[in-house]
Amino acid sequence: MEEDVSLKFRQQLLLIDQNLVAEDVAALKFFCTDLLPSRKLESVKSAVDIFQLLMAEEYLNEEDTFLLAELLYRIKCHSLLKKLGYTKEKVEECLHEKGRVSPYRQMLYELSENITNEMLKEIIFLMQSHLPKRRITLSALDMLILLEKQGLVSDNNVQMLEDVCMEVSPDLVKTVNCYRTKVSLPQQENSFPVKESSLSHSGDIRVCASPLETSITSVSSCINDNKAANLTQGFSGMKLELPGGFSNVENESKKMTTYKMDGPHRGFCLVINNVNFDRSLQERKGSCKDAEELKRVFTWLGLDVRTYKDQTSQQIMNLMQTWQHFPDHKDRDCFICCILSHGESGAVYGKDEELVSIRTIMSHFTAKQCPQLAEKPKLFFIQACQGKAIQCPVYVEPDARVPGLSSMQHSISPSESIPEEADFLLGMATIDGYVSFRHVQQGTWYVQALCSKLQLLVPRGEDILSILTEVNEDVGRRVDRLGTKKQMPQPAYTLRRKFIFPIPKDPPPSQQHGGF
Repeated sequence: MEEDVSLKFRQQLLLIDQNLVAEDVAALKFFCTDLLPSRKLESVKSAVDIFQLLMAEEYLNEEDTFLLAELLYRIKCHSLLKKLGYTKEKVEECLHEKGRVSPYRQMLYELSENITNEMLKEIIFLMQSHLPKRRITLSALDMLILLEKQGLVSDNNVQMLEDVCMEVSPDLVKTVNCYRTKVSLPQQENSFPVKESSLSHSGDIRVCASPLETSITSVSSCINDNKAANLTQGFSGMKLELPGGFSNVENESKKMTTYKMDGPHRGFCLVINNVNFDRSLQERKGSCKDAEELKRVFTWLGLDVRTYKDQTSQQIMNLMQTWQHFPDHKDRDCFICCILSHGESGAVYGKDEELVSIRTIMSHFTAKQCPQLAEKPKLFFIQACQGKAIQCPVYVEPDARVPGLSSMQHSISPSESIPEEADFLLGMATIDGYVSFRHVQQGTWYVQALCSKLQLLVPRGEDILSILTEVNEDVGRRVDRLGTKKQMPQPAYTLRRKFIFPIPKDPPPSQQHGGF
């Protein structure tokens, strides 16, 4: 009996490992730094390696899985908590009493998630004398780990970190200050080396003649005593003439408000349309209508559309890996992926009725995993239920399991599914925990509304978030023929600029084909 329990436990750990990507493993290693020997952590290649170390140190066993639950909670893999018998809410209840991850680790990880690619470039530039001379690709977490190893940052010394964050983005300083207050660290003297210029002081503000001024468009200022509130006062009525032609910062910023969408090729659009399933999941009648509309509309918008029908969970992952390494992305403006399937919280079903994490799907296209799409917008539209099935009239079916079968509890939201990197948009057909509806002939409410609003509003020059707001309004007003079922879509995004499709020369497909 004990052998059966042990085997089942290890199977659960293996399933968790299979749903984690490289960035997740790196985050787990980071959170375990204070718990496991560093020499053993250095040899870790997978989540299973970490689980083995935790079990060897008696932090993890069949009877006590809370530490692993806390780690999954910290890296926002909430959909995996169910495999350990936890929910997001249950972990939060127990953290005060049983939590093992230090406030210091939490602070550094939160900081790493809030550092954008542009911020990271600036930080690396500022800290280049403390970083390896050879050219290597660093993530924000990698960079913080290097600073920690060199003794420049520690649990009782975050001054340099605070100074650098102030140079790059005062918003980042809030995270460090919150930690300083929580553990009662004293304020220290400014430790970040800067050069004073010959410009006169204005109150508490010094304008620094650091090399950063000539290489980035943001105005960096050194603020004595970290009084960020004085920034506005100090520059009030003051015109700054910066080297390199950056005198008009306002005009420069206006140029950066929209993504570049004027290349020779718009981009690729994948449409994964799962209609038929192997066992208990019902046929998704009407989904082919959605796939056809998506192909017509995105082709009209200038994308090269590729459609894949009835893909297993492994085939979906294989597709992501194939397109992740597709070299032609470098000549494209954007990337779009639409997935039509049954689903549960934070995941979609393959034809084989195995779940695939939405976060895992999207993580293939981060700047690190897919450099050709770095700093380019990546849009994902998911038409799938995210909660329990509902018995519906014959003409309207939920994209979920058949009634009576269990589903995952409310454990993840779109903002937690989306990669932490910039330039992603995730459009969900429904909010977490709820079904989405599909007419067996006309297709799904969400996809039909999306296609309709794109055709109506792209010619008017509307950006994608404005369009998705209109989609919310459209779907939110719809109701099933008995007047009892409603649905509300939910977008989440880390876009840094407005995403606006160029206006096509041809009329919309609805006009070409006589409407939907």
